[in-house]
Amino acid sequence: MNFKNIIRESTTALKRNWVRSVLTIVGISVGVGAFICVVAIGNAGSSSIESQLQSLGDNFIWIEAGSRARNGVRYGARGDRTLILGDATAIAEQIPLVKSMSPNVDGSLQVIYEGENWSTRFRGVTPVFLQIRRWKMRSGTFFTDADVEAGAPVCVLGQTVVDNLFGTDDPVGKSVRVQSMPCKVVGVLQAKGFSATGQDQDDFIVMPFTTAEKRITGTFWLDDIFCSAVSREAMPEATKQIVALLRERHHLNPSEDDDFNVRRPEDIVQAQLATSRIMTILLASVASLSLLVGGIGIMNIMLVSVTQRTREIGLRLAVGATESDVQLQFLSEAIALSLLGGLLGLLAGCFRPHWWRIYSRCTRNFRLRFLPSAEFSQPASEFFLVTTLPTKLRSLTRSRVFVTNSSNPVPRTSLGHSTIPWTRDSFNSFHHS
Repeated sequence: MNFKNIIRESTTALKRNWVRSVLTIVGISVGVGAFICVVAIGNAGSSSIESQLQSLGDNFIWIEAGSRARNGVRYGARGDRTLILGDATAIAEQIPLVKSMSPNVDGSLQVIYEGENWSTRFRGVTPVFLQIRRWKMRSGTFFTDADVEAGAPVCVLGQTVVDNLFGTDDPVGKSVRVQSMPCKVVGVLQAKGFSATGQDQDDFIVMPFTTAEKRITGTFWLDDIFCSAVSREAMPEATKQIVALLRERHHLNPSEDDDFNVRRPEDIVQAQLATSRIMTILLASVASLSLLVGGIGIMNIMLVSVTQRTREIGLRLAVGATESDVQLQFLSEAIALSLLGGLLGLLAGCFRPHWWRIYSRCTRNFRLRFLPSAEFSQPASEFFLVTTLPTKLRSLTRSRVFVTNSSNPVPRTSLGHSTIPWTRDSFNSFHHS
């Protein structure tokens, strides 16, 4: 029996028991679709966290004024006036692991444009703030170092401020009133959206820190110092050197707590990313059980099929088929069920509208990565057929039977434990029934 005939006979057998075949394919499709969707959801979560990591900044190290806990009393971030411009300059000049630095002065204020006003936050920084926080300009330009030196009344707006004050108008070149100070808008920052904590990252305005100190706060100290390390691996060592330098400059004894607070927001997001990846693995492991159930389903269906078709198997052997031919027929049926179920599950997982947005965030080769495991995840059933069919076939050869060809009886292999006369016409009528 050649391969073409085996495929034809397998297709005929599946059509003859089409209800059982359809139910088996549906079970496998559900398992494959569930596996794909669970992994896609996990990958989408990881992608979202990675995008948040990119939006934080370039190896971002954040130094806040004030200690979080000192002498049993919890202070806010602005509890002490402990950071000055000299501290920021010393960090930039004396710590080689810090490639860029920007002082920061911030607070809340009211911004007014014509008949509209909006309560927001301001940040007084230097132009290197863009590189440290990985921020891009949507329109216009950022202020320059000359503006910082001169304390120029210029500002750059976040997208939320633009939407609430200007609507669809272009704010570049126009003047807004910040508190009581007229301020020229020189640019608009590209929107970043909400952070992981739900804070709107675009609801603020940026100006030179000298302008903020002289014209808004009237102070000389800093609220924060933003730093960027030379690499991600250098961040822990850079943090240690910053702490040591600031403690020395602030004349703190070893028994005294820091009067500043150093943060690495990237560490928090990295921990979230690691947790998300672990959850993806766990969810994929749980969803893979559905694939195992599908494989066991095929195994059980084929076992029932072999048991119910013992007469057909004996007839095939009687007319000259070998054990390998019979095994190959049942294997081809199992493979066909597995392939059809895997393909339908893949299509269901990829093209359902409810999941399409999630899939759009995943990599392009996602389907190629999971296609083999989805379609060929039923090796247990096929291995079962290979190992058990020879035993089934050998058990059929323990007795003798005569298969008659018209008038000449010829001894053939058995069809069980009873002697039954068969003709080729009766075999054909049985096969096509």
